This record gives sequence, structure tokens and C-alpha cells, in this order.
Amino acid sequence: MSKDVEDPADRGPEVLVPSGDAQETWYSCVLKQVSVYGVAAGYCISASLLSIINKWAVMKFPYPGALTALQYLTSAAGVVLCGWFKVLEHDPLDLRTMGQFLPAAIIFYLSLFTNSELLLHANVDTFIVFRSAVPIFVAIGETLYLSQPWPSLKTWISLGTIFGGSVLYVLTDYQFTLTAYTWAAAYLVSMSIDFVYIKHVVMTIGLNTWGLVLYNNLEALLLFPLELLIMGELKKIKHEISDESDWHSFQVILPVGLSCLFGLAISFFGFSCRRAISATGFTVLGIVNKLLTVVINLVIWDKHSTFMGTVGLLICMLGGVMYQQSTSSKPKAVSEATVQETEEQQNLLEMQNNSQAKNNEKEDTKIEQ
Repeated sequence: MSKDVEDPADRGPEVLVPSGDAQETWYSCVLKQVSVYGVAAGYCISASLLSIINKWAVMKFPYPGALTALQYLTSAAGVVLCGWFKVLEHDPLDLRTMGQFLPAAIIFYLSLFTNSELLLHANVDTFIVFRSAVPIFVAIGETLYLSQPWPSLKTWISLGTIFGGSVLYVLTDYQFTLTAYTWAAAYLVSMSIDFVYIKHVVMTIGLNTWGLVLYNNLEALLLFPLELLIMGELKKIKHEISDESDWHSFQVILPVGLSCLFGLAISFFGFSCRRAISATGFTVLGIVNKLLTVVINLVIWDKHSTFMGTVGLLICMLGGVMYQQSTSSKPKAVSEATVQETEEQQNLLEMQNNSQAKNNEKEDTKIEQ
């Protein structure tokens, strides 16, 4: 045997020494778990408090258009800054794409503006109830305009549960006013159109997630001057400034600033959560967030519904859980059908190959004869 080749039998007993790679793998696994739990906690905190903070902000700063514009500015600037520091990647701004995205930005602006107006004239429970009723109209809109199949029986039962809870809440709402429910209806219509049209835009325009956030918020921000003229907020703001009100005090700046920061935080943590956990886990987090919002709203102030109204709200949330479960089973069925179809195609190809091979053998036999 050559001296250059080491004989395995001459080696002594191997000593297991923990390698740096193993230690690094263990450390990276722990770090990954901590980051997942941190992102989930951040999403729960931001999502459960956002509606309450928005209600607080619009009470102290009763200008829904201006508040919405500040939220757009914070979100757009946050995406641009994070893009500069390579924290995230977004699509570059393009005038042609902005023109294609403009209708979606208008609808998005209307949905958030009506959201702020609804929180100004109604309590958080009313907002949650009408937000929970959005899937009823989205399911119909997807079928009529996006060529989706009609919902299954389970989905209709869940939508009926949401509708029943909404009716119970409205009938027992002691704070019912025509103005509040007019804005609630406007919010319901705008959000339903927003969900359906945004889905169409996502499927056709080709922007990544943060590109959608940037285009959405930036173009909606550009619509703010038009809203100032139409709704007359500019006169109200000038009047407040001339009267030397406390709109620039810390009591106003704090809730407005938190509203803007939490609006950006829910975008960041929401998208990060979707990457870090499964769709089922994200759905469970959404349910926990709504429950936390209801509990916090009941504890911190008296701006909430009666006992029966809260029961109606919980029924709406139960219908939302049933709706998410009924729709989450669709992709599985589709994937199973796709797998089955692929297997059938493979079997057909194998049959064709076998028959072709047999024909070739027959032809070879004839040639040899």
C-alpha cells in the first residue's frame, strides 16, 4: 500500500467533537423561532390595537381625510426608506404602472376614508361588524366579475351566520344614527369593491407585495388635495388654526402619530407573518386579534355596544371563522384535482409510449424477416 494513502485501519478511535456548523445550525434554529414568535406578537399587538388607536386619533383630530393622508405618507415613506436600506424590495416607480394602478388607488382611498368617517361617528364594535360583513359582498363580486365559482353550501352557511349576527347587532345598537350607518354602508360598499378589484389588479399588474403597498399609499396620498376641496376639510382646518386650538398639542400628536406608526407596522408584520407561518396559523392570529380588540374595547372605555350587541358581534366573528375554514379547503381540492389530472396525463403518456414501442418492435421484426 502506498504511503500517500492512509489506511482506515491505522486510524485511532474517532472523537466526536461538536463542530462549529452544528452549533451555528442550533443557534440559527433558535433565532428563527424567536423571530417567528416576535413577528406574530408584533402582528397581534398592531392589529388588535389599530382600530382602537384610529378611534382615539379621530376623536382628538376630527379630520378623517387629513388623518388618512398622514397614514398614507407614513406608509409610503416607510417603504421607500426600508428599500434604500435594503430591508425590503419593492418595484420601482413607473408612470405607466401608476396610470394602470390609479383606479385601485382611488378605491383604496375611499375605503380608508370611509373607515375613518365610520370610526368618527360610530364605535369600534360597529366598525368590526361591518368589516365582518364584507365577505358576503366579496363572494358575490368574485363570482360575477372574476369568473370564480359560486360559494359552496358551507360558505353560504358561514355568510348567513355573519348576516344574522349583523342584523342582531343593528337591532340592539342603542347608538344608532343615520349619519353613522350611512358611512357604515359607504365603507361596506367601498371595501367590497376594493377587495374584488385589488384581487384583479394583483393577478394582472405584476407588482410584488411591497410594490403594491408603495403604489397604493403614494397614489392615494396624491388624491388628498381633491378630498380637501370636496369635503371642505381645508376650511375646517383653517378655522381651527385661526382659533388657536390645541390640535398641535401632545394630546393630539400622540394618537395621530401612533395611528400612522401602527398603520405601517401592521403592513410590515402582516406580510412578515404570511411568510413566516402557515395560512392556518395566520387565520388563527386574525381571530385572536379581533377577540383582543373586543376585549380591549370593553375594558378601556364605555364606547362599545350593549350585551346583546356584543353577542351579535361574536356571532359575526364566528361566521368569519366558518367562512375562512370553508374557503381554505378550496385550494386543497383544486390541488388534489390537479394532481389527479397530472397522474392521468402521465398514464396516458406511458400508454402512448408503450404502444409506440410495440409498433416499433413489430416494424423491426418485419424488417428482419
